[in-house]
This record gives sequence, C-alpha cells and structure tokens, in this order.
Amino acid sequence: MSCGEPHETDCSEVLDHLYELLDGEMPDADCTKFEVHFEECSPCLEMYGLEQAVKKLVKRCCGSDDVPSDLRSKVMGRIDLIRAGHPVPDEDVTVGGPESPDRE
Repeated sequence: MSCGEPHETDCSEVLDHLYELLDGEMPDADCTKFEVHFEECSPCLEMYGLEQAVKKLVKRCCGSDDVPSDLRSKVMGRIDLIRAGHPVPDEDVTVGGPESPDRE
C-alpha cells in the first residue's frame, strides 16, 4: 500500500513496523518519524487506524483469556531467536502440539 507520493520514510517501512508502533515497542525517534509519515500519507494512516481498531477488538474479546505458560515460553523463545537473527526451528508452538492426544 502506498499513496504513490515520495516520503522521507517509505510506506513499506512504516507498514513493516506497524505493530512495533502499536505495541509501544518502538524507540521514540522512530515513533516521531512514523507520525510525520502519517501526516503526509493517508493510506498508511488509514491502515494504522484499522490495525489499531483490530487490536482493540481482539483485546476486548480475548483479553481475559489466560495463555498457558508453556505456550508463552515457547513463543517468547522464538521471538528471542528471531531478534537475535538465529534460524527458527519448524516445531509446532500451538497448545496440544503434534504429540498431544488433543490434536486431530
């Protein structure tokens, strides 16, 4: 998605890091850079608003569900591997993995 206009920060960069912004995981300098982009680019601003609304809806509908601690640990471990630039194993991280009798 792009408005077709040149920007100091490319639309693809903004969209690639949108959830970092939404989750408050982005440095302040980058947040400011993205806010400037949103002032210039209505398609990206629209996408930001849409993703923000989806995130709020999911939180409202599913925010009280407890995540099993073993699943949380596996997911966080994968995130750490990705951030460190290591290859991620292809094992299943869902509750009731392939060895679980709960899976069909």
